[in-house]
Amino acid sequence: QVQLVESGGGLVQAGGSMRVSCAASGRTLRSYNVGWFRQAPGKEREFVAAISWTGESRNYAELAKGRFTVSRDSAKQTVWLQMNSLAPEDSAVYYCVAGPPESVYRGEYVFRGQGTQVTVSS
Repeated sequence: QVQLVESGGGLVQAGGSMRVSCAASGRTLRSYNVGWFRQAPGKEREFVAAISWTGESRNYAELAKGRFTVSRDSAKQTVWLQMNSLAPEDSAVYYCVAGPPESVYRGEYVFRGQGTQVTVSS
């Protein structure tokens, strides 16, 4: 089993930045990609970004390109999502998942964290 715990959420003003973290414990995340998703009240879940075990492969949703950066430290089993130029519409619960490289971006995961709330004020 792998436990994923997100942290770093909170309140930020529009235009600001925030970094959220996903720390894994238990089994190694080797062979899993880690993805970030978000979900706002009354809205569908959205894929944000994903990163491979080595960190060499990353992919981003359109909503994230140019503003968000995903990175990981495999030795520490931690993945970060750096978010810049935040807007109120970015407000959501952000959660990380670990799953197969070929499908994690579709929301097909094996492990999932509880999420961390990000609120962007206007």
